[in-house]
Amino acid sequence: MRQHKKIRFRIPTYAFVVEGETEIWYLQMFKQHEQHDRNLRINIKPEIPQKKKIKDQYHLVRELARSEYDKVFWIVDLDVIVKETNEAPKEKHPPLTEFMELRRELYNEFDNIQVIVNNPCLEFWFLLHFVKTKEYYKNYYEVLSELRRYLKSYDKTRKYYLRQGKDIYSRLKPYLKDAIENASDLGSFDENAPFKATCEMNELFRFD
Repeated sequence: MRQHKKIRFRIPTYAFVVEGETEIWYLQMFKQHEQHDRNLRINIKPEIPQKKKIKDQYHLVRELARSEYDKVFWIVDLDVIVKETNEAPKEKHPPLTEFMELRRELYNEFDNIQVIVNNPCLEFWFLLHFVKTKEYYKNYYEVLSELRRYLKSYDKTRKYYLRQGKDIYSRLKPYLKDAIENASDLGSFDENAPFKATCEMNELFRFD
């Protein structure tokens, strides 16, 4: 009698390079809920660089892309880069120009990297769960005043993001389809129009 070999499916592993803890907390809740609700078989490894300069993040992304990860996501909030660009002496290489050059290099050299740009910040993704807008918010504080119309007690703290029964992902999930659609309608980050509202977090939901 022919024996059938058991086929073992390897669980895909994804690395996320992020700048702060809020992205890590959101990703942790994303994984927790989606694995439970959709039996999503993935491993997520959030990584915060020891140094948060764009060039340091870029080097970490390259390092991870060459290792065992199936895909590496680099989540970038553009508001800090834009602020540093506006404050930089005109003779210096502007941080925004540097970021766009590094982004192009990654896409030219690797096929397992996805750069996710939020302009201005992660909270804009949260806002898109509730409203369809193409308005450009210059920074986190402008988004925050609008976001608190829908999440009245929103706070960038571990307690708020991970609160049992009311974590950040469970609060937002009922409106997720709207957020994906609203983010998609904004289009991808455009180097020729870097000062427009952009949110590419919908890219996280293009894979199973």
